Amino acid sequence: MTDTAKDDLRAYLQEGRDALLSKLDGLSEYDVRRPLTPTGTNLLGLVKHLAYVELGYFGQTFGRPAADAQVWVEDLDDTPNWDMWATAEESREEIVAFYRRAWEHADATIAKVALDAAGEVPWWRPETRRVTLHRVLVHVLAETHRHVGHADIARELVDGVAGLRRPGDNLPEADPDWWTGYRAELERVAAEAGGR
Repeated sequence: MTDTAKDDLRAYLQEGRDALLSKLDGLSEYDVRRPLTPTGTNLLGLVKHLAYVELGYFGQTFGRPAADAQVWVEDLDDTPNWDMWATAEESREEIVAFYRRAWEHADATIAKVALDAAGEVPWWRPETRRVTLHRVLVHVLAETHRHVGHADIARELVDGVAGLRRPGDNLPEADPDWWTGYRAELERVAAEAGGR
């Protein structure tokens, strides 16, 4: 693997980071925090979770532990899913700043460590704990973009805004009537297929 490959992976990771934060733009405190699925998925919680993911995987795994991440790495909080939502005392600004600090820590690890350098993920099963930076980069990149997909849907549920980073930037150019007709056609086809 080359530095170009490392740069490509880091660039795609940054694209996901930026896309996730863009989903908060223009929303109220309530809307960035409110649970939008039966399992409680919420926009600010996704940001908080991914901050811990980056601090853990690019910190502890490669001998660069971040004090802010110990509670996550060691799973010290007794509340299930505690990292998937922001408390009323945690401001949006604090969570976003925390995520940006996690990027800085992760980017320093990515710059310093070779792609084939060995690390260990202590919270994985013993037989899978030994990893390389390449594997961790791919893992975190996949997890980040998975959660960006969650954020895409969550944001659309809040106010109908959809798009990679800006409304409509990767969607067909169509007016609201077209989307209404499109959705109706999908519903018709689903009902037809479901009736077979």
